Amino acid sequence: MSDDHLILTLDQGTTSSRAILFDRDARVRAVAQRPITQLYPASGWVDHDANEIWETTRACMAEVLAAGGVSIER
Repeated sequence: MSDDHLILTLDQGTTSSRAILFDRDARVRAVAQRPITQLYPASGWVDHDANEIWETTRACMAEVLAAGGVSIER
């Protein structure tokens, strides 16, 4: 697949990081999702590890780009 007209989207939710690769016609070409740890430091609070969010986001991006045949070497 040509990588000239693809769109990489990122969705950071409360429970997971996700990446979706679309083609120019808005068709989904690849999806990856990784759960993130919920931390509860106090009653009614939720927290997340920023490094874990970054690492899961990077992993999702790498997975969808590889699945879409996109080279990251530019």
